[in-house]
Parts: sequence; C-alpha cells; structure tokens
Amino acid sequence: MLRRLSVILVAVVWGTFAAGTLHAGEPRPTAEFRLWEKDAPGAHGTADVDIPTLTPFWPAEDKASGAAMIVCPGGGYNVLAPHEGKAYAEWLNQQGIAAFVLKYRLYKSDYHLPEIFKDAQRAMRTVRYRAADWKLDPKRVGIMGSSAGGHLSSVMLTQFDAGKSDSADPIEKVSSRPDLGVLCYGFIQFDKKTMTDPARREKALGKDVSDKDALFFASARNVRKDTPPCFIWQTVEDTSVTVDNALEFANGLREAGVPFDLHLYQKGKHGIGLGKDAHATGKLHPWTDDCIYWLNEQRFIK
Repeated sequence: MLRRLSVILVAVVWGTFAAGTLHAGEPRPTAEFRLWEKDAPGAHGTADVDIPTLTPFWPAEDKASGAAMIVCPGGGYNVLAPHEGKAYAEWLNQQGIAAFVLKYRLYKSDYHLPEIFKDAQRAMRTVRYRAADWKLDPKRVGIMGSSAGGHLSSVMLTQFDAGKSDSADPIEKVSSRPDLGVLCYGFIQFDKKTMTDPARREKALGKDVSDKDALFFASARNVRKDTPPCFIWQTVEDTSVTVDNALEFANGLREAGVPFDLHLYQKGKHGIGLGKDAHATGKLHPWTDDCIYWLNEQRFIK
C-alpha cells in the first residue's frame, strides 16, 4: 500500500512540476522553467504539451554583454525545431547574449494563436521582470524567430503593451515590447495565406473568429512607429516562405519609419537555420555575420 502511494505521489509531482517554477529573488536558472506557476491561461490540462516554458542558455561571464534574446523556434506551429532553438541560443551565447528558448503551445495540441501569443508575451515579461536578479539589462531584451517562430516574433514586434498596471501578478505589469527583433525567414503573409483558407484559418484561430480579430496576427499591417528595430533575412530560393514575406514586413517598417536591416540571399532552402553545414564543418551561413554586425550596432554585443 505504501509503495503504491509513493508511485502515485511521484506521478502527481512529475506531472505538475516537470519544469521548474521560479520565484522572485532566486538566482538565475540553469534548467527549463515554466512561465506560469499555475496553469497557463487557456490550458487544456497539465501535461507537458500544456505547459509553456523557457530554457535558459548563458554566455561566459567574460563575454556577457547583459543583453538577452527570447528565441522562438519554427515548425509550422506543430513542432519546435531544435536547430532553430538550442542551436541559435548557443550561437547567441558565443556573441555574449543570454538566450531563452521558448516552448510555446502548438496547434497539434489544440491550441491557437491567441494562446501561443500569450506564451510569447509572458516570456518577454518574465525575462524583463527577472533582469536585475539575472544581471541582465531590462532595456536590451530582444526576440528572434524562424518561420512560424518568425511570425510569432513579428506579432510581438507589432502588438506589444506597456504592461497591465491593474494586475495582481507583478510579471504581468511589465512591458511586453521587445527592444529589437531578428526575423529568420519569418512567415508574414498571414492575411493572404491563412485568413483566406478556411482550414488553415480554423487551425490557427479556432472557430468563428472575425476578420477584425484575425487581422491582429497580420503583422505587416500592424507595424507602428514604436515598433523596435529589426533585422530581417530570407533566401530567394525558399519556396515554403517566399521572399515576399520579408519584403512585405520590411515595407511596413519603412512606411512607419522604423529602422531595419534587410538581407536577401540567393541560395538556401527553407529552414536552413545557422546554415547547411553548421553542425558538420562549423561553417555558418553569411546571415550570421551580417546579424552580428547589426547586433553590435544595437549594443547587444559587448
């Protein structure tokens, strides 16, 4: 009987605390942690797929610039591609930037963009709220995403707020505005592709969502004058997310007077991440050098 009770207790604890929970004043985390101590807003259950988290990656102390980046992997909102998460984080660490890989909720677990967007907002607020404890600059917290993660990042760059002053949760009182954005072959044409396809629309937004509410996620149409500076790169060879996506967002930034770097490369299929030979030979795609130059100009590199 005692053995059976022990097994049950272990199962309950694991299901509830598979990822650690942070509390104010704690030293910087070294393992994956959940974004909400209790259930995330709109959670369907308490399984791993229902718990959005951040996994921290820290640069060497002698390189650390105090800047941080939230990293949103791609994967069509159905999976989270490791080479656009952990690999990016380790590359950012080499530049002295702390990185936090976001595990957001997914379509295949019956979540939609409103819940996924809440995960990204919470990630930004959390890192900024904990900045002093973690020796980070709360005014240098950026967001970086690839493909679907690029879309999520672009929405964060255009639909941020200053914080909810009336919230009882101190994290929710913090601004969700990124200080800069890096979009890697980001999907931007939400209004031209997803909104016009009933099946894709329902998968992304759920049932009976108005055009007005759907346009919230059409980031190129929502660029504002206080959207932060952006680095955008894309390959012309990409047939999954075409170059028009990068051009459309860059044009929105230009019209709003927002500073940006736009880099188009002839070769490279969709999802190349750091580069075709990144893990085999150490040779990275040239976008990485261009991005380092730009991040240095933004004071994200020591």
